[in-house]
Amino acid sequence: MNQNSQLGELADRDDTRPILIIPYMWIGDFVRNHTVVRVLNQRWPNRPVDLLTTSLCAPLVDYMPGVRAGVVWDLPRGRLAIGRQLSLAKRLRERNYGTALVLPRTWKAAIAPALAGIPERVGFVGEFRFGLLNRWRWGEKKLPRFIDKNAALAQPDGARLPPEWPVPQLRVPAEEIARWRQANGLGAGAAVALAPGSVGVSKRWTYYPETARLLVERGLEVWVVGGPAEKGLAQEIVAAGGAGVRDLTGNDLRNGVLAMAAAGVAISNDSGLMHIAAALGTPTMGIFGPTDPYLWAPLNGLAATVVQNKSVLSCQPCQSTICKMNDHRCMRDIAAGEVVAIAQRVLSEAEARATT
Repeated sequence: MNQNSQLGELADRDDTRPILIIPYMWIGDFVRNHTVVRVLNQRWPNRPVDLLTTSLCAPLVDYMPGVRAGVVWDLPRGRLAIGRQLSLAKRLRERNYGTALVLPRTWKAAIAPALAGIPERVGFVGEFRFGLLNRWRWGEKKLPRFIDKNAALAQPDGARLPPEWPVPQLRVPAEEIARWRQANGLGAGAAVALAPGSVGVSKRWTYYPETARLLVERGLEVWVVGGPAEKGLAQEIVAAGGAGVRDLTGNDLRNGVLAMAAAGVAISNDSGLMHIAAALGTPTMGIFGPTDPYLWAPLNGLAATVVQNKSVLSCQPCQSTICKMNDHRCMRDIAAGEVVAIAQRVLSEAEARATT
């Protein structure tokens, strides 16, 4: 057993010091961080777990079982901001953390935990972080998926990966969903939530307006969910679907969480809202083209993984944010009628389960 393993074993004995996770801050990645929380809860049931979070992601913490608190701190992208780092370190020091898991491989992510003097600072080797981290992990490139890389840091050094990781969970009280429906003038019936946005144009399926029209024609209520960047898309979808479509996009991620929790089924690109819906237990359809579902689909499992199925393109999966060949066929060949048919089946199955 190496020195890191020995220290880890010693720390496992009757340790009650709180743990801080420094996560990736994209919405989908932040949701997947809950797997790391659950692994830590299993390993150290007596140690509180906190998450560093941005203001954007902070509402998610309220619905994550096993998280004591979110430490909200917005560090600017693209610059060091040493004054902000020093202020964050002071706040972390006051909270008396015993362990920090630094999930990103960046130098900047490890500064505040080091300045705060957190005794055990765990992370993979990367970006010359010697001195900032003191519990080095190796072999990140051998781990196949993003979740394997992150959750492995919550295990003892050298431990084998489990056959399955605990899945992320988001739990919203039923009474909060009811209040949200009432505040937005929404009925109690099942609705289909559409999440047309994503980071990267190539991941955006473009037939949401037609899909909304077809769903409304079948007597279903449709909600468009997303952030301010999706407002234009929402207006196009409302124009196509008419009075049966509601634009629920906005600045507050909590609104998106509640919409996904209240929906009967969610249809989403490979995006943060797809991970939110799946973690909530809402039957979720994920539309994939340039990205690989094995690597990027939620651990929770999807009610349907919708991919271009007429032929496998030689460029798939490209992981590119902009299509550079084949004129976006991987997404264009997924027809709106096909998605609507799957959504109706998923909704019927969910309703059948609810009545049995």
